[in-house]
Amino acid sequence: MSNETLILEKLSQIEQKLQEQNILQKAVLNLNEAATYLEVSPSHLYKLTSTRQIPHFCPQGKKLYFNRTELDAWLQRNRQTTNEEIEKQATNYVIKKGRA
Repeated sequence: MSNETLILEKLSQIEQKLQEQNILQKAVLNLNEAATYLEVSPSHLYKLTSTRQIPHFCPQGKKLYFNRTELDAWLQRNRQTTNEEIEKQATNYVIKKGRA
């Protein structure tokens, strides 16, 4: 691999990292930025909006926008309980039932 190719590859990586940092700085994202942020394809994200499964804004009826904070909350929904938490809940339940 030549030095020029290596330099161009490194510059491309730096550009990608800068774009990712730019997305993290913005409060409102467009469709492509939100897809990158969520690590899904734009077509999948569009499907989520058309079925109203993800919060979004459509101010002019054409372009879609997303609040990054709402996307974070959407990503963190449906949390799965750990086995340790389930065991603790079961223990607490048995203790409370034994007192009654």
